[in-house]
Amino acid sequence: MAFLGSSDVAALISMGLAGLAGIGLAAPAVRLNAGWTRSQVERWCRVRMAVSYTNRPPLEVDSRGYWWTGYSYHRSRSVARLAQLVHWSLRDPATRAEMVWLVVNPAAVLALICPVLCLFVGGAAFGLSAPFDSRTYTGVQEGMGSLLVSLLISAGILLVAVAILPYALNVHADLARRVLDPQGRASNIQLTRRVAELTETRAEAVGDQAAELRRIERDLHDGAQARLVAIGMTLGTIEHLLDSDPAAARQLLAEARQSSAKALQELRDLVRGIHPPVLAERGLGDAVRALALDSAQDTEVTVSLPARPEAPVEAAVYFSISELMANAAKHSGAQHVWVDILYRAGRLRVTVTDDGRGGVAPERGSGLRGIERRLGTFDGVLSLGSPQGGPTTITMELPCALSSPRTSTSFEKG
Repeated sequence: MAFLGSSDVAALISMGLAGLAGIGLAAPAVRLNAGWTRSQVERWCRVRMAVSYTNRPPLEVDSRGYWWTGYSYHRSRSVARLAQLVHWSLRDPATRAEMVWLVVNPAAVLALICPVLCLFVGGAAFGLSAPFDSRTYTGVQEGMGSLLVSLLISAGILLVAVAILPYALNVHADLARRVLDPQGRASNIQLTRRVAELTETRAEAVGDQAAELRRIERDLHDGAQARLVAIGMTLGTIEHLLDSDPAAARQLLAEARQSSAKALQELRDLVRGIHPPVLAERGLGDAVRALALDSAQDTEVTVSLPARPEAPVEAAVYFSISELMANAAKHSGAQHVWVDILYRAGRLRVTVTDDGRGGVAPERGSGLRGIERRLGTFDGVLSLGSPQGGPTTITMELPCALSSPRTSTSFEKG
């Protein structure tokens, strides 16, 4: 076996460097070529091709100083980034399709578009050169006759080019769709992600509902049910004391009446926690104003709702606002709270702001994760701004439809 000489090693190194440089130059060309094709297909053929790329894992460095790409370790960060890019490109379906299209597109243009362009250029050149070319045709007199025939031939060539151009564009667009988005792959990926999101939010909603039912059962068992059992036992004692000790019976009867009043109040509080009567009767705006009146902070409520949202959305937003106001009272040390409820363009937007100490983070157990899950059931989103020192601004936005045609635009301070 012959050993490689120094010149051969240098040639291999040069080829390796050239290959790396080629990859670096081809990577932007792949994405640009595919993006340009998608935009042109959408512009000329009204066919939109969505694209969805898989996420690349971030580079991580370990205690030894090696970079982990998600697939392998590398000493150099640049080498790790290049290795990750190559590996990801070969595994990502959308990127692989774009690489194929980088090769297929020139051949498709040569086979479909170039013949049409040649007909355009050839027909126009044939017609423009007719006055300066002494061409003749059998059976046609030289001069004006041959010129008219040349112009007719030129017009015919141009008409053929115009006639076949739409077909060529449609074939090119169909080929691009088959390569870049076969069978609506991007749409299927988006649909799969959407189904996964809905499955997750549904499971979370079912879990929250089960937890709420357990809370109601616990409150009934430890509260009103225990009082009702005690009242029943007291009434039994009263029944035995009516003849022997009427005074003690009257005293126990008064205690039973007080216990029944407390049990009734606990049941009312429990029902109010499930669905407040003011929310069902007067809507979201008045229900939030009632919360503001009971709040320990100076709370200002601004409501701009042309009508009432749907009942499930109202309940979700109401309990979210209630929890945010409770958080402001318990954790932020705020003195003032502002609640703005606005409906525009099919979306309900609620902003809760307080002048507390700030520094709120969802991972610190402030209840924001639960609010996000509650809003996620209705495709809602939550955004947080809470710098150290305050203020804290939490915005909830979710799509919804309005029902009752009742206008309520007001400002009230509780």
